[in-house]
Amino acid sequence: MLSDVNRSPLLGRNLFKDNHMSDNDPASGNQPAGYVPPKVWVWDKENGGQFSRINRPISGATHEKELPVGKHPFQLYSLGTPNGQKVTIMLEELLAAGHEGAEYDAWLIRIGDGEQFSSGFVAINPNSKIPAMLDVSTDPPTRLFESGSMLFYLAEKFQAFLPTEHYKRTATMNWLMWQMGSAPFVGGGFGHFYAYAPFKIEYAIDRYAMETKRQLHVLDAHLTKNEYMAGDEYTIADIAIWPWYGAIMRSAYSAQEFLSVQEYTNVHRWVELIASRPAVKRGQKVNRTFGPPDEQLPERHDAADFDKSTGI
Repeated sequence: MLSDVNRSPLLGRNLFKDNHMSDNDPASGNQPAGYVPPKVWVWDKENGGQFSRINRPISGATHEKELPVGKHPFQLYSLGTPNGQKVTIMLEELLAAGHEGAEYDAWLIRIGDGEQFSSGFVAINPNSKIPAMLDVSTDPPTRLFESGSMLFYLAEKFQAFLPTEHYKRTATMNWLMWQMGSAPFVGGGFGHFYAYAPFKIEYAIDRYAMETKRQLHVLDAHLTKNEYMAGDEYTIADIAIWPWYGAIMRSAYSAQEFLSVQEYTNVHRWVELIASRPAVKRGQKVNRTFGPPDEQLPERHDAADFDKSTGI
């Protein structure tokens, strides 16, 4: 963390001294040196870092392509990122609990290739972010986007993993919304600047590392007195939070030492508790195309598909 208000978080310089030495160039301490925001921002395709090929300031389809449709009630179009894992874990939990109507086809969307900008995907999710899903058991099919919305929809539809008791239900929704609002600071903030940005910016990494650690402390303090996020009952709040914060505690961005995650002993206990669930083990592998081969299942169309790569 920054130890001196006069120390530049970008370059380690003493700005108070530098500003007196270069009064005619107040932008000299900016990154890059001399940068001044223009009056009107202009899109520079080469300035987006690792995702410059797919990031753009407009929405809508870039190409015509229909999405495949399988045989099951739910058609999921996704990738095995934390947001995608929320939904596949939920679907696997529902199936494990005996809800046959939660059967699903999970189709791989390669976001690095821009498949989320196809006309078929945009028709479900105009925001072009995974996951997107159709419930084809309704007439007409129900389109779903935003992972938190999907968890709530599935919980309501199957009356599962969402308590009916007033206080537990409210706590579940509180923590579900906490995750939806907080995780972007972890992924889009810390993860981006620590792991994906084209160069390291101390100010940005410090800012989002501090916020990530603050969130971990929020979780750690809460889990001191609670087995699960909503008390003594496993809910969609746990399903939403675990993929993001379990990853931060275990392997995400190779930043565990940097963030001193060993400090959060209650989070660690909860992470291992959730990770031990068979449905979680299955769900986190669906639509995954990275990591050890036995942890990948690019597409899932039947329960037997897990046997092909994992034996679970």
